[in-house]
Amino acid sequence: MNDLNQSTLDQPKVVGQRTPRIDGEFKLTGRAGYTGELSVEGMLYGYPVAATIAHGTLERLELDEALAMPGVVDIFHHANFPRLHRSPNSMGHGDQVSEVRLPFEDERIYYHGQYVALVVAESFAQARAAAQRVVARYRQEAGAISSLLDGAHDSHSEGELLKDAGTRRGDPEAAFDGAAVKVDAVYHIAAESHLQMEMHATLAEWRDGGSRLVVHESSQGVFYQRNAMARIFDLAQENIEVISHYIGSGFGNKLFMWPHAVAAAGAARELGRPLKLVLPRPQDMTSGGNRPASRQRLRLGADRDGRLSAVIHDSTTETSLVDRYVDACGSATPSFYACDNLAVSQRILALNHGTPCPMRAPGEVSGIFALETAMDELAVALQMDPVELRLRNYAHKDPESGLPWSSKQLDKCLHSAAERFGWAQRDPGIGAMRDGDEIIGYGMAACTWFAGRQPCQARVELRADGTLFAACGTQDIGTGTYTIVAQTVAELTGVALADIEVKLGETSLPAGPLSGGSMATATTLPAVAAAVRDALGALKEVATGHGGVFAGCDADSLTVAEGTLSDGERSYRFAEVLEAMRLSSVNGQGSSAPGEEKKQYSFRSFGAHFVEVRVDPGISRVRVSRVVSSMDIGRAINPPTARNQVEGGIVMGIGMGLFEKLDYDPRDARLINANVADYIVPVHADIPEIDVELLDYPDFKFNEFGARGVGEIGLTGIAPAISNALYHATGKRYRDLPVTIEALLADHASA
Repeated sequence: MNDLNQSTLDQPKVVGQRTPRIDGEFKLTGRAGYTGELSVEGMLYGYPVAATIAHGTLERLELDEALAMPGVVDIFHHANFPRLHRSPNSMGHGDQVSEVRLPFEDERIYYHGQYVALVVAESFAQARAAAQRVVARYRQEAGAISSLLDGAHDSHSEGELLKDAGTRRGDPEAAFDGAAVKVDAVYHIAAESHLQMEMHATLAEWRDGGSRLVVHESSQGVFYQRNAMARIFDLAQENIEVISHYIGSGFGNKLFMWPHAVAAAGAARELGRPLKLVLPRPQDMTSGGNRPASRQRLRLGADRDGRLSAVIHDSTTETSLVDRYVDACGSATPSFYACDNLAVSQRILALNHGTPCPMRAPGEVSGIFALETAMDELAVALQMDPVELRLRNYAHKDPESGLPWSSKQLDKCLHSAAERFGWAQRDPGIGAMRDGDEIIGYGMAACTWFAGRQPCQARVELRADGTLFAACGTQDIGTGTYTIVAQTVAELTGVALADIEVKLGETSLPAGPLSGGSMATATTLPAVAAAVRDALGALKEVATGHGGVFAGCDADSLTVAEGTLSDGERSYRFAEVLEAMRLSSVNGQGSSAPGEEKKQYSFRSFGAHFVEVRVDPGISRVRVSRVVSSMDIGRAINPPTARNQVEGGIVMGIGMGLFEKLDYDPRDARLINANVADYIVPVHADIPEIDVELLDYPDFKFNEFGARGVGEIGLTGIAPAISNALYHATGKRYRDLPVTIEALLADHASA
């Protein structure tokens, strides 16, 4: 490494190489501190009491028995909880929350699982036992809206039409009417739970006489939570610290703060003692976010050669009565395929559910299911190979913005995955491929996810003991951020990973981004690199200054390699440079933010999934037996963890396609499967052979590392590939997700 400029990353030695997680030992030995496991002296425990109805009014709470139980300190509710402010709930100002309504704000009940009280006790068991003795009396009201998909809501004009969530170009309606070949279909996707391993958890502690709040939170966005709590509790941001060192996944439902965190902090302040609240699984599922159900109508028009002449994508998604969340299903559609005539519209329907929130690949994963299934239907109508149809409509520049792609290798993804899968051996006849009692179906889908960056700051310290320290406020949500930060420092300094300490997930550190939207890597690493270069610059100044080991030399002439400074003849380790001047350390600050590049290029990642399903019609069994995928994500900073992200997305996509559904009682909108026993997810026996290829085309127009995000894209496209494979096997077009055993049995019975 002879330079500190961007060219050093063209042929990296550490970045892009297989690297063990530097935090792996802490997780394997149990030393990683998750919020639910933390404790502080004098800590109390909170346990929420949740509404058992979805629509009505809380008339009274019967608390005497619960208050008299051992260990109970207090029970908070609408009548005695402190009056607080709402957060302005602004992304631009960094105080976005998941649900703007405060806990216990009034007596109205808007959804099943809404908090009506918080029991506080000396132990978790005491709080839970007492919460079960609280009796809530309600005036239940008829007319609860249970689901967008319950049959009572099938109008495409129902719900609020969002003027700012659509786009148009050309004359899509006229082009569709005049198209030689058309597809006009409606697709439904059930609501899904994130079902992350670690449930929502908060530990709130007021210090300095109640003037300073420290919160440990299982959070994907500590700065957003800090800013929102400052608004809610009327404190200066400097007087709040939010910490999230490790989280057991979130998939989007931990991006922004939920009311339980406000309840915990409010109760802790009232009682003058620290308080920990860990949501039980049912409340995590009712009141901690979900992917909302969606209804989508896709109209595609094409000529006889398969070239698209019209795309019309109309979506309706659910939101709650207490907040407004938009799952933008059509967000990828305008840029996916070349078409001059396009319209995308979005509606939201408010109902008696807890507020939905982003879930891995929000909006786009649902929209791509509809679009890629419709593309398969178009290929069938044209009697054309589905891969060929996608290649004929390949967008060589972004059709929506008109900008050139920074880098796009979707064609290579399609060709490579098809070859590895054996797509050429596919018999296109329905049910033509068999193995004993099983019918084999082949299906495929293309996939995409936007590439974004956020502002970020970082700090790096070179220490006299030979170690390096890197700090950024962003979180590691289990995807390996600690490791890739260390890789960046090692790449630019030549210091061994074992000698690099990384600290993340605290608002006391330099401001870092949300860990979501597949943006954290591309956002954080340039800031860390800038901080490394600044620290090395400071070290060179020390080395060439009066009394330094290179006194009188030109600082710019010194080079960096393997943790040393060299003038070509002499080399000194960083520690020797500092010791010569009796310094304990030098520091470097770095920042990065999106720049002019976003006006010059369009940034997206692309990929392709090929899926084999096996259907045994005698027992109505479906299993995904094989998945082959190719992903164009730029450079993978740590290939094993990047590949693992895609594999995890594929497994989630199998859940979306075949298993996962939140069931709401159509009579009263209560969630009836808010537990791991009744909410079905894939288990190990359901996981197929998975072959993931990461193409290596670094996108240096996006950032100096060439990396785009990988967390979301693996999920997009899997569900339509499964449904398309089912059509190939059975001749039945499944447009509603998940494709359940009941649906298969019904089709078998009617056949």
